[in-house]
Amino acid sequence: MKKSLGLLLAVCLAGLQFLAVLVVVFSSYVTSEQALIRHARDLLSDVGTNTIEHARGFLRPAEGAAELAARLAQNRVIASDDPRLLEQLLFQQLLISPQFAGVYYGSAGGDFVMVMRMPDGPAPFRSKIITHADGARKVELFWRTADFRAVKREETPEDSYDPRTRPWYARASEGRATIWTDPYIFFTSQQPGITLAAPVLDSDGAGIRGVIGVDIEISRISDFLARLNIGETGRALIIHRNGDVIAHPQLELLKASNDDGTLRFADIREFDDPIARDAFGGLMKDGEVRVAEETPTQFTYRGARYVATVMPMGSEKLPWTIAVYAPEDDFTGVIKRNRAENIWIAALVAALTGVAGLVLANWIHKPVRAFAVRSALISQGEIDPAEPTPRTYRELERANDALMQQIAARREAEHEYGRTFELSSLGMAQLASHCGAFLRVNPRFCQITGYSAEDLAGMAMADLASPDHPVAWPVEADGRRDFAVNREVRLLRKDGGLIWVSVSGNLISDSAGRALHVMVTIDDITASKEKESRIDQLNRDLSHLARGNTMGQMASGLAHELNQPLTAIAQNADTALLVLDQQPAPDAELREILQEIERQSLRAGEIIHALRSFIRKDEGAKVAFDIGELLDETLHLVHAEAAEAGVTIEQRLEPDLPLVLANRVQVAQVVVNLLRNAIEAMAADRDNERRARLRAEAGEGCVTVSVEDTGPGLDPEIAAFMPFETTKRGGMGLGLSICKSMIEANGGSIRHDGARGRGACFSFTVPLARMG
Repeated sequence: MKKSLGLLLAVCLAGLQFLAVLVVVFSSYVTSEQALIRHARDLLSDVGTNTIEHARGFLRPAEGAAELAARLAQNRVIASDDPRLLEQLLFQQLLISPQFAGVYYGSAGGDFVMVMRMPDGPAPFRSKIITHADGARKVELFWRTADFRAVKREETPEDSYDPRTRPWYARASEGRATIWTDPYIFFTSQQPGITLAAPVLDSDGAGIRGVIGVDIEISRISDFLARLNIGETGRALIIHRNGDVIAHPQLELLKASNDDGTLRFADIREFDDPIARDAFGGLMKDGEVRVAEETPTQFTYRGARYVATVMPMGSEKLPWTIAVYAPEDDFTGVIKRNRAENIWIAALVAALTGVAGLVLANWIHKPVRAFAVRSALISQGEIDPAEPTPRTYRELERANDALMQQIAARREAEHEYGRTFELSSLGMAQLASHCGAFLRVNPRFCQITGYSAEDLAGMAMADLASPDHPVAWPVEADGRRDFAVNREVRLLRKDGGLIWVSVSGNLISDSAGRALHVMVTIDDITASKEKESRIDQLNRDLSHLARGNTMGQMASGLAHELNQPLTAIAQNADTALLVLDQQPAPDAELREILQEIERQSLRAGEIIHALRSFIRKDEGAKVAFDIGELLDETLHLVHAEAAEAGVTIEQRLEPDLPLVLANRVQVAQVVVNLLRNAIEAMAADRDNERRARLRAEAGEGCVTVSVEDTGPGLDPEIAAFMPFETTKRGGMGLGLSICKSMIEANGGSIRHDGARGRGACFSFTVPLARMG
């Protein structure tokens, strides 16, 4: 009959366990009660130390993350003034730090970017972005999935939140150092938490650009305290300097309600743990809990004696006190309940078990040794696995069968993996984990990159990356064992062509956690990328076309509605002049005002007629007129806008300019458009001179008019006169296109010359009127 190894081991372990219990009993009698009390105090001290280290370890990543983000923003490694890129950085920080409830950045200008967890919302994450552009405040909310995909967006203009008024911003910017706020109950999750804030300084360190903040849920510290074994009924808790209990094994005891229904931390003097309240309520002195060093104490509660220890966190940023208590009976109760006879029983059993254990160990281990030797020989290939096994335990026979099956299965799996690798429709490669060098590639990988396997043998993955899409290898430099990558990059083929590929990579490790290699798969997605680009361009073209049609309809309707009241104004002004002339002593100033009303109403009518003609593709009426006089009138139209923007307009007209033949209103409209473009370009530039120049000079057969400014100039990537090309936020890109159509319809031309220094210069020609 074959022996059962499990039964033998069970008997032996039971005997050894019994022996261990007796040894503990024997030791407890030998050790005095005072020694156990000292041991209890040491245990409480260790618990307090472990709690401190755990709390610091729990909060340290947040401090490091906030300070790193602040340094990156300070050194402009990340664009803190670009809310979209900053949102992505904060989102990644939130993903890799499960203890973070929210990460946010408030700028000195009032801008704000926050990413927070929203377990009960339409998506697990919510972003809040507050921006101020051109004097307009904008508040946007985005709900995103874990892959940063937005599932919902809304604007909340009624939101008046300003980060600069919050305590975390004020303290971090005033102290110019990383700060921790007092713990509080988060409003959204109703969980205990704390906020960390780090300032972002200017490059010269003289000013504050903003503050990075991190909200951290500290309920996990209470979970850690709940897992601690402090005797049988001992407990540990953390008390803030103001007396609030911020961590306790029973998380529900931490919360108390204010009169307005909001939640706060319970004070130690009102805490619903009567033992903790009795033991540590006296620590409050002058409204604060201050413990300078570790202090062991003893107290009595309802006739039971307790040991306790309090110790400071050891950090001014985190003014917390660790408090631990446990009943003395948890440590000395056994010694009080047992008597001396157990010592003799324990000694006798220990002696018998020791002798029996030596005999049993040799007897049990003999077949195991034989099995181990046979397994070693099989692994070395010295014996055939099919040879019969020696007489042994049933369990070892089953283990041998399972081992043989595993060997066969492993050989089959290696064969199948090799075929899958070679025949895969995706490009596959094995890379050295420390440098990214190619170890093995399949034919599809060579086909996609254009390199042969021999070429790739002397290369690394980074050698294939295009300059604008670098691939970061090696992957072991930061000690990560869970490395994984999944992104789209551009690779440089052997023939010099650029292709888009989807790259997925995982670090493969052995059972001991040592990195073996990185397995990478790539797929050529160039065709799909080009298709996406064509679809995007088509979408933009359709959008622009719809916007242009809408503008045309609006302009036509507006011209129709304004024409009649303008006609009435002109007729009424003419009638008023007639009545004025019939007066005995007509007022000259009143006459001039009425004449100006009549001229401007007629001019407005001309503008409306020209606008309607333009919409209807009509050239409008061309007349001979004094262009110098027209330029003087246009300056009056933009004078108020220029003064408000702080722009000075210089007029440099050649004297005695000849008459030109064109549609007077259309030429005036072109000049106004160009001047307004110049004013808008310089309005936001407070650091440079804001000056525009209007020039006119006669040439061969035409008069050339130019508008030059000292603004930032025209983006070289913009086709100036193409419809829908614009750099203005909210602009439709039709202004210069309309100007070009008007000038060409009047027999002239318009061009962008470029300024001699800063800014832009636009010039157009108007043909001269034929005399005679």
